[in-house]
Amino acid sequence: MTAAREHGASEVALNSAGNAGQAAAAYAARADLDAHVFLPSRAGFTQKAMTEVHGADLTVTDPVDGDSQIGDAGTAYAEAMDDHPEWYSTKTFVTPYRHEGKKTMALELLAQLDWEAPDAVVYPTGGGVGLVGMHKAAREARALGWTDELVPMYAAQAAGCAPVVSAYESGADRHEPLADDEVDTACNGIAIPDPGASHLILEAIRESDGGAVATTDREILDAAVDVARTEGLEVGATCAAAVSGASALAESGEFGPDDTVVLLNTGAGNKDVDALRAHLGEREAAAEGDGA
Repeated sequence: MTAAREHGASEVALNSAGNAGQAAAAYAARADLDAHVFLPSRAGFTQKAMTEVHGADLTVTDPVDGDSQIGDAGTAYAEAMDDHPEWYSTKTFVTPYRHEGKKTMALELLAQLDWEAPDAVVYPTGGGVGLVGMHKAAREARALGWTDELVPMYAAQAAGCAPVVSAYESGADRHEPLADDEVDTACNGIAIPDPGASHLILEAIRESDGGAVATTDREILDAAVDVARTEGLEVGATCAAAVSGASALAESGEFGPDDTVVLLNTGAGNKDVDALRAHLGEREAAAEGDGA
């Protein structure tokens, strides 16, 4: 939003799975900019509601044979941009300031570790802007001599929508898009069946000697509940893919007991409260059934 103001914009626009749209609405309000946000119908209620509370113009794309997906929101956004070329795009990988801003996560992490790279960062991955931005920062930090090693980046996805994991495991340089009706996950923030920057994600993973992992929704939601009950931390359902993914990687021997593994919690747990509470109820009911 700072860049948009500096470039003379008065209106900004983007499509999003949810969180970025809400954040854009908030920062646009602070920057005195009008925001146009395009979300799929499957985006969470909190993201939709707060986008409007912050004063943005919200378009929720119509569902086609069920809930609309991020691609439907992208189509509506593109059509609106054609009609309003004066709008300033804050869409992922259209503006460089999205992934440039994400670099702060890696820089703050390295600074807190006295510029020693951790053994791994596990990142819940949909469109991949955070993972790509962190890798870019790590490359630049190494080039500047601030750190000796790259940060190994691991992409964590839901098994019901894992195009990056599939491409990584097959050795491909790009993903194969999933059809909308193939998406089967409650993790809205990473339900990205056609991530346009998959080549950048895969390059970051391989160059940093990282990896990719997919876990089921049950494993992801279990991880979110377990973290809340053992650590007192609220992890969104989407973000808990990093927790379940790290656990799966540790169980496979990828991580050792003395490794420093950093998990990125990219969204508040209360944004997925319905999914988490429903899963908790199912889990408790199953436990009672097993004990009967």
